Amino acid sequence: MATPSHRRSLRKRRTLLASAAAVAATGLGASYFVMSANADAVDLYHQTLAAKDGWASSGTGTTGGTKADAAHTFTVSTRAQLVKALGSASDTTPRIIKVKGTIDANTDAAGKKLSCANYASGTGYSLTSYLKAYDPAVYGRSKLPSGTQETARAAAQKKQAANIVFKVPANTTLVGVPGTKAGITGGMLQIQNVDNVIVRNLTFAATEDCFPQWDPTDGDEGNWNSNYDSVTLRGATHVWADHNTFTDAPRFDGANPEYFGREYQIHDGSLDITKSSDLVTVSRNQFTNHDKTMLIGSSDSEPAGKLRVSIHHNVWKGIVQRAPLARVGQIHIYNNLYDVTPLNGYAVQYSINSRAKAQVVAENNHWKVPAGVKVAKLLSGDGTGAIKGTGNQVNGTVTDLVAAYNAASSKDLKTTVNWTPTLTAGLESSAKSLPTSLGATTGAGVLS
Repeated sequence: MATPSHRRSLRKRRTLLASAAAVAATGLGASYFVMSANADAVDLYHQTLAAKDGWASSGTGTTGGTKADAAHTFTVSTRAQLVKALGSASDTTPRIIKVKGTIDANTDAAGKKLSCANYASGTGYSLTSYLKAYDPAVYGRSKLPSGTQETARAAAQKKQAANIVFKVPANTTLVGVPGTKAGITGGMLQIQNVDNVIVRNLTFAATEDCFPQWDPTDGDEGNWNSNYDSVTLRGATHVWADHNTFTDAPRFDGANPEYFGREYQIHDGSLDITKSSDLVTVSRNQFTNHDKTMLIGSSDSEPAGKLRVSIHHNVWKGIVQRAPLARVGQIHIYNNLYDVTPLNGYAVQYSINSRAKAQVVAENNHWKVPAGVKVAKLLSGDGTGAIKGTGNQVNGTVTDLVAAYNAASSKDLKTTVNWTPTLTAGLESSAKSLPTSLGATTGAGVLS
């Protein structure tokens, strides 16, 4: 006669088998089932990127901190604990960091909440004085701000950065503990000049710069520029960002005031990949409620041979632009869902921008496009970038997005690329089911 525990095990096995069949029906395949459903068989904290799963699987692959010993395995719930667990950015010892609950980056070592006023204290900065000093009617528009208030602004920004920027060392796995609403609010993960990092199952919200800089020379009318991405890769290699959620919430851009006739922008990027970063896989994340979302390559003059990035099975919803903006590299964008319906004041300018000779392959993605949004505006470019597009759908109909863009633009996207993707594990041959399948299988909180 079966024991109660044995009966529970049998029931669980039947549930897992049913889940596997359901997942197979979506086309995501067995590898996704192993990651999300079979918690008994797979340790979430020691999982590594599967073979051929995008550019980050190239060469040595991406294993993060899977070799961490007990002394370098941490569970953290506060900013102070996270800082201690990360240690020195130059320490390459493998480490696993389990984030339990939501960590507020704007807190001090004792957990006390910090405000913008705390960072400004002692610097001499005030927004009122800054606006008075650099009003274009007085200061002009020909040069960047300099002088007492700009120095004070930079000092205040430096104080904020010291508190909210978390530097991630090589050979690190940073994973949210299932069922705890794990994430970081108000902070930035900086993955700079290191190799082999995994970031999974975390919600990144409210990454805000208290002290944006006014640049009157940025564009025809000037711009306010902020300084922090939720996750930033700078010269990083072998990075896997998976099952995370990125959002501006709770403060959306519509709440930002205007100064000098321009939006006082406190948000920068969600996940930026710059400074010749390379071999990156971005999978099954949700990008929501944001303007400049993903930048690949920080300038048109970045050297060739790097910035190889795979972006697959992500949901982009309420995104204005840069989903992504790609420069120089070889970028594979496949099986993503782009919902460009206006959301919380965020309305699309474009989804994918290929410039500075970027070689983009965009295949089997699905765009949900409301009435009034022209298909021609879903892509963008500078006349030097390429997008080879195949199997992409708009509202369920296969559509040649590149042709639509080129017909309406004076700077055509090139339609051929200099490479063929081979690291394509999990590639689905049709985008038809993506609006259904990705809704429940992407973002933070679905791994167990």
